[in-house]
Amino acid sequence: MTIAHGRPGDATPFALPDLMAEYLRRQTSAHEAGVGLTDAAGEVTPYEAVPVQPVEPRLAWHEAGAAIRCFQGEEDTDSWPAPVDWSGLVASHEPAAALAFSAGNFPQLVREIHTLIMATDLSVLRPQPRPALSAPGLAAWAAGFLARKQFQQALLAIGTMRLARQFEEAQELLNGQRHAVPTALQPAWANEEAALAWHQGDAERALAMWQTQPASAPVLFNQGMAALFLGRAADARSPLSRAVSQLSDENGWHHLGKLYLALAEMKM
Repeated sequence: MTIAHGRPGDATPFALPDLMAEYLRRQTSAHEAGVGLTDAAGEVTPYEAVPVQPVEPRLAWHEAGAAIRCFQGEEDTDSWPAPVDWSGLVASHEPAAALAFSAGNFPQLVREIHTLIMATDLSVLRPQPRPALSAPGLAAWAAGFLARKQFQQALLAIGTMRLARQFEEAQELLNGQRHAVPTALQPAWANEEAALAWHQGDAERALAMWQTQPASAPVLFNQGMAALFLGRAADARSPLSRAVSQLSDENGWHHLGKLYLALAEMKM
């Protein structure tokens, strides 16, 4: 299957299987001290177009900070401490489909590519209510950063709480600190507020929030992603294309953006 990429008349189509292979290639990484794979890491499923590799927690932590780096000028989020049970959270998290580009999320969560390709209605793949994952101590961890006014680290911690579906606690921290957030961090904070709405299932409100925010790679990505999974493929194409063009091809979110863009092309 080959999908035309870009405007009509563009001369560079790309093959969807090649896109999937390139994206999934990034799901593996060498073991790193302190954040190695756990025994619960994902297994290959027989219906995938290419084998799905387990997600390496250090790579996931790097990608979990990508949104903050986009907003904050390549902040060294890799040096920030991960929660003690990060490896377990990465290994136990179920696959995602409609994933917001926000703090705490990592693109390797979108690993059931076959489901995306075969879906006739992408709206059914939006986040659905599920119980919170077991990740004790996240709220206290985030509150510690806030008490020290380390708002960037706090945002990543709150994003990790949202990843674990500790929605009420994350919302309380976001709301309680909104007035204290430095001006430079407010766009990232607003993006996280919309991502929290999205992953709680309030899709229309999340898209409306993203549409009022200044353009940035994460916001454009999320505008396009939300439109795609709300059944508005034509509206998804432009913001996804702009987001992809702003992200390095060494960034996993670049590859996920290209995958979503391919889906938008298919659905138009």
